Amino acid sequence: MVLGVTDAAESTASPSRRQVDAVLFDFHGTLAQVEDPVAWVTAAAAACGAALDRGKATILADRLVTAGRAGGPVPRRVPIHLAEHWADRDLYEHSHRAAYTGLAATVATDVEGLADALYDRGLDPAGWLPYADTEPTLRILHDAGIKVGVVSNIGFDIRPHFAAWGLAELVDAYALSYEIGRTKPDPAIFLRACGMLGVDPERTLMVGDTPADAGAVQAGCAALVLPAAEPGRPNGLGATLALAGCAS
Repeated sequence: MVLGVTDAAESTASPSRRQVDAVLFDFHGTLAQVEDPVAWVTAAAAACGAALDRGKATILADRLVTAGRAGGPVPRRVPIHLAEHWADRDLYEHSHRAAYTGLAATVATDVEGLADALYDRGLDPAGWLPYADTEPTLRILHDAGIKVGVVSNIGFDIRPHFAAWGLAELVDAYALSYEIGRTKPDPAIFLRACGMLGVDPERTLMVGDTPADAGAVQAGCAALVLPAAEPGRPNGLGATLALAGCAS
């Protein structure tokens, strides 16, 4: 079963009966979003000892996002020398870094070391913004005794991000593609997450923002697909609570 956010809002759940035993969440685009591109470039340049005015940072940010940014839109073109790393970016840490630093290096700049600094910014929790609904949604689920897992196609550890945001205690397990060796929509990654939590897939809800997240249906889970939202704004995560049988 796949629900859109409108369907979920119209769904009614009995307050006396829990609908699911666990909720799995995507990370990027569901629980958190990367920071504004100009802020990203400005912070990375500063880490290299360079100060960029807003005009220069804006132009550079546009070019870098077009080239390909971790957490940004898929690049229109991947240079052939990066093709293998690009294909493996969510399976291996070294390929994730090589792919995105390589893409950034295709953009001309006079800031030495910028490509690595841009990538490192994504490894820093300060380079991301949790959505406004994230903390209250996770806390309500946690307090209701519903297990929470994070399932992400990603090439680096995001546990420090949750710790920095004060959310670590609200997540019971992480199924990260580079650790699991499988990527969404492969049912195996969702089944592994359910195994980590000790729950039946048929009593599990996957919440994400892309068709890949809806691949959880093939593993026997229900799925809720949310609309995109700007960083820091509510993005409909509250609909999860009705489906889980929790009072918001």
